[in-house]
Amino acid sequence: MTSIEVKPSPDGVPGAVTDPTRVRAEELTFASADGTEINGYLARPRADGTYPGMIVIHEAMGVNDHIRDVSNRFANVGYAALAVDLYTREGGPPPAGDPPALMARLFSMSDETVLGDLEGAASFLGARDDVTARIGCIGFCMGGRYTLLFACSSDSLNAAVDCWGGFIDKATTDERSTPQRPVPPLELADKLRCPLLAAIGAEDQNPSPELGAQLLERAARSGQEVKVDVYEGAGHAFFADYRPTYRPEAAAKLWREIVPFLKRHLQDA
Repeated sequence: MTSIEVKPSPDGVPGAVTDPTRVRAEELTFASADGTEINGYLARPRADGTYPGMIVIHEAMGVNDHIRDVSNRFANVGYAALAVDLYTREGGPPPAGDPPALMARLFSMSDETVLGDLEGAASFLGARDDVTARIGCIGFCMGGRYTLLFACSSDSLNAAVDCWGGFIDKATTDERSTPQRPVPPLELADKLRCPLLAAIGAEDQNPSPELGAQLLERAARSGQEVKVDVYEGAGHAFFADYRPTYRPEAAAKLWREIVPFLKRHLQDA
């Protein structure tokens, strides 16, 4: 484990950490379900106590400064937040600015392996003395897809937040199913095992608002609490404050939805 200096969040972002002394963070590894050591970034409140766990799943660019800062923001409001590096086996994210390499990497990753990594993350958090028995998960873009898949495949979560998870209805741009991605998460939505909050940009096409409506209808069959919000004036990745897709008003609105949703299911339950 290596302690990391926590820095203030970028100015004005939702949930910004303005006093870094409130949060402590470290780089560490934890065991996946298959025993592989997976890299992670753990941020938690500096004050002693026990806190619910939060698994944070990165977008396609990996565990970058933005994902670390998002984890810090969750720590700042009372969570032990573990950002899981799903690219550990590959040695890091694909080259920046190479969309074909990015797609090839995403489509080659095994859902079974990723689910094992996420189960390992949940087990790691659950075994800590400073973490309560309740664990949530949030993911962005590719991480949103894995959040939905995890929430429909495991009993480890007490709440899930899917932020514009792409390819929830098919394996690749051309195929419904592949050996690496055998069942689209949308087709598992009626097996949802915990409350779900999903966010989609009105201008997004992967997922589109129409796909969000399908997710709502299918997930509601599970009997779990489900909410799918469509954000006007926003497209894909509107919470990523380091990207040109960032939309401050939509991002602030999303944070105002996420915090009370997680508090109800993880802190107050």
